[in-house]
Amino acid sequence: MTELRNIEMDLARFRTRVFVVSVAVVFCFLLVFARLVYLQVVRHDDLRAQAESNRTAILPIVPNRGLIQDRNGIVLASNYSAYTLEITPSKTPNLENTIDELSKILDVTTRDRRRFKKLMEETKSFGSLPIRTRLTDAEVARFAAQRFRFPGVEIRARLFRNYPYGELASHVIGYIGRINQTEKAQIEENDDQANYRGTEYIGKLGVEQAFESQLHGITGVERVETSAGGRAVRKLASTPSTPGNGLVLSIDIKLQKLVEDMFGDRRGALVAIDPRNGEVLAFVSKPTFDSNLFVDGIDQDNWQMLNESPDKPLLNRALRGTYPPGSTYKPLMAMAALNAGKRSPSTVIQDNLIYSFGGRNFGSPETDRPGPKDMRTAIVSSSNVYFYSLANEMGVDLIHDQLEPFGLGRRTGIDVEGEVTGDLPSTEWKRHKFKRPEQKKWFAGETISLGIGQGYNNFTMLQLATAYATIASGGLRFKPRLVQQIEDVVTHVRRRVSSEALEPLPLRPEDVQVIHNAMNGVTQEGTSRAVFVGAQYQSAGKTGTAQAVGLRAGEKYSDVKADERKRDHSLYVGFAPMDHPTVALALIVENAGWGSASAAPIARRVFDYLLLGQYPGVEDLAAVTKGMATVPIGKTRVAAEVPWPREDMKLAAAALAATAAASAPAPVRP
Repeated sequence: MTELRNIEMDLARFRTRVFVVSVAVVFCFLLVFARLVYLQVVRHDDLRAQAESNRTAILPIVPNRGLIQDRNGIVLASNYSAYTLEITPSKTPNLENTIDELSKILDVTTRDRRRFKKLMEETKSFGSLPIRTRLTDAEVARFAAQRFRFPGVEIRARLFRNYPYGELASHVIGYIGRINQTEKAQIEENDDQANYRGTEYIGKLGVEQAFESQLHGITGVERVETSAGGRAVRKLASTPSTPGNGLVLSIDIKLQKLVEDMFGDRRGALVAIDPRNGEVLAFVSKPTFDSNLFVDGIDQDNWQMLNESPDKPLLNRALRGTYPPGSTYKPLMAMAALNAGKRSPSTVIQDNLIYSFGGRNFGSPETDRPGPKDMRTAIVSSSNVYFYSLANEMGVDLIHDQLEPFGLGRRTGIDVEGEVTGDLPSTEWKRHKFKRPEQKKWFAGETISLGIGQGYNNFTMLQLATAYATIASGGLRFKPRLVQQIEDVVTHVRRRVSSEALEPLPLRPEDVQVIHNAMNGVTQEGTSRAVFVGAQYQSAGKTGTAQAVGLRAGEKYSDVKADERKRDHSLYVGFAPMDHPTVALALIVENAGWGSASAAPIARRVFDYLLLGQYPGVEDLAAVTKGMATVPIGKTRVAAEVPWPREDMKLAAAALAATAAASAPAPVRP
């Protein structure tokens, strides 16, 4: 049977198929053409940049960090370059195995492993982390020969911070450490990410932290051509980095060393200020720590040792340690009374060694002597009864209002971070300080102890030094500062940091003179006379002994029986010379007893150094070990008794032995 075909229908179907295929082909060509237009025209610049980036790499050039010097040009913080072995964890298939294999080529210690693990936990980034630092040329060569075995491991040249004097002035200088997440967020918030490309470290404490923007510098960039393997072939262009500016501190590092050596192993703080401009000459906190421990990332053992030590070496006692001022508060109380018109210098109070108030007796030390006392005699003899009665007459709020302008109970505004306010009590202060209603009320009996620097009074040595700098200058006030000059790294021009003068206190010259004369009497006939015998200058001072812990009713204090950390603190405040003061200081030696025994001798050394240029010499060493001190009178030296306890003499002798010099100031060496 013959099949009949509809040729017209077949042709129609064929034409339809050809048309569909033609449309599809044309559409595909249009897609290809559109894609070509998009790639060649629309995204031309972007793709060209990507292609260029595959051929080239942009590398940051980390700037040299600015130098830190003392006021005499001695370098306290510098930089050096060294090779570092670094691992990028995200590019390393088996991290533990890689480290094990590396240890067969290079010396990778257990300490290095712990530090690397700590950095991984803290950083939480995909960047490279150092496993070994400061590689020798031989170690670099050994690794380079077997580099192909270690993907994700490379050697880099890094800049390292160096603190040549280790523990000396570490609380002032601070240190640098790896940027943590909080600091990274702050950098991003300040829109400063570009300037920190390639930088993994930032200032953490002291002036390293406070002047980070000056010290860091400006990061440069370098464009290099790379091979398919990512190796740099040649440099195409570069913008050099700008090193950070230098800092010149106001402190004298030789004086700083002298004081730190005099403290020995004891805890405490000292601040010495120039009352004419607020420059800090010495800023001591003991014990201290080695800033170099933090440069590479501190290991767990050292961190635990510093963090868990009962001596708290990481605590900046000069800035953050608060203490009751003890009898060093009495001249300030007298100044407040004169300024408020509450008591005249000639007012006489009968001191019977007991002051009764509200059915309670407030006593005096056994060294006090009874008798009538005016203001000068009360300061010279450190009469408790005189100042008990004065505090009662003035009241807590008037005391607060008169002494707060001296810088007590508030931040002084020094140019480093972390300062605390301390406590200058008032009725309002107590309402905010405590939570329970019965604690918020101020009781009249609480005012009495304030007069002798006890009770709720708590201040830093920085606050006390600032207050006595104001008294020394007759009311002139400055914000204390540690940085004296900033040196431009390009022009080498030093810009002096301007002293921020505060509004002077309206102190009457005759009132200031009363306090000056009384404090001078302390060094001539009072509690520190033995320490200042034969001094070639006239100074003002006041010793203080402050309770470290409170005593129960009827309990008597005994420095022999008391635990070492529960013994009284030894304090001293003063300024010199009398006719034109150039230094005011405040210091505390924790748990060291009488102010005349431990604190005053350190103050004498500071004055001797600053006013006479004297550094402890070998002739002083022999005398100190015998409980004597030789002091210069004209061209000769005479021996004078120094009431130091036996343990203090041993510490002082050890300190002097470390810094002894025949006559000229001893050089400071790393």
